[in-house]
Amino acid sequence: MNKMMPNTAPPILVDPFQRRIEYLRVSVTDKCDLRCTYCLPQGFTDFDTPDHWLSFEEIERIVRAFAQLGVRRVRLTGGEPLVRKNMPELAGRLAAIQGIEDLSLSTNAVQLARHAEALRRGGITRLNVSLDSLNDERFAAITGGKLSKVLNGLAAARAAGFHPIKINTVVMRGINDDEIEQIVDYCIENDFTLRLIETMPVGETGRHASEHYVDLQEIKKRLEQRFDLIPGVMPGGGPARYFHVNGTDLRIGFITPISQHFCATCNRVRLAADGTLFLCLGQEDSVDLRTPLRSGATDAELQQLIVSAIARKPERHEFRERPQHVLRFMAKTGG
Repeated sequence: MNKMMPNTAPPILVDPFQRRIEYLRVSVTDKCDLRCTYCLPQGFTDFDTPDHWLSFEEIERIVRAFAQLGVRRVRLTGGEPLVRKNMPELAGRLAAIQGIEDLSLSTNAVQLARHAEALRRGGITRLNVSLDSLNDERFAAITGGKLSKVLNGLAAARAAGFHPIKINTVVMRGINDDEIEQIVDYCIENDFTLRLIETMPVGETGRHASEHYVDLQEIKKRLEQRFDLIPGVMPGGGPARYFHVNGTDLRIGFITPISQHFCATCNRVRLAADGTLFLCLGQEDSVDLRTPLRSGATDAELQQLIVSAIARKPERHEFRERPQHVLRFMAKTGG
């Protein structure tokens, strides 16, 4: 008589709404070397001190716990992750964790030229780069930085072999909505993927930026007058709805948290630099993982904290209903 084989299926995280959580975004710092108008106020300096950040060892432990619970995708974010020293070392630590199949990085690319090759060797395979304008003066007005540094960083990333490289553009009426076609042409020319993003009322700056809100259905209709857009897909587990530009290699993703929210398919949670696990970008639900970690929690206890946290994940954000609800800045949340 054959004995029944033991159940060796890996554990998985499922929230109360039967969504499988397989994607973790990890902020390594809340600091940034730019001041994008929809993220941080000009002159803002009230960042956490480095002793409040999780150490690389602590990040590795938490990511390993998530991996053992079925998380397969990890994205490193900030703030700006490249303002933290030794990021290629952290990438190597996380890439070596059993179960992690996809390790990516979100960056403003200001410092990417210096780090691209080392990050690629460390195990980062995909990049998301914020780029809201191709006009020098406009870019400086939006971010406080120099466009040339970002373009140099993108060139270095291409040379290092990163693919795909996704360009993230926050579309703002009266600020950059008139140059979307130019950004599309730039992405076609450089073999980048483009992701257009609606403004979100996260923090005071996000609410101010939402005064320039553009429904991306409007932009899509405008692009359809010039391009043949065919529904498509892209790897990465993110929320964008993708379209292939017929006759090119370009895919354009539309991220529409306001006009067409994607909460029903949400598969992600966010770990802030201080160890706070945020369960929804548009809600305040969170769990502190740093305190128990530094108080000697075992791996089993850490996993149980994560499981209990996922059981509290909200069904959806309320950006339309309660735009004043989220007080923290986007940089505090972690991408």
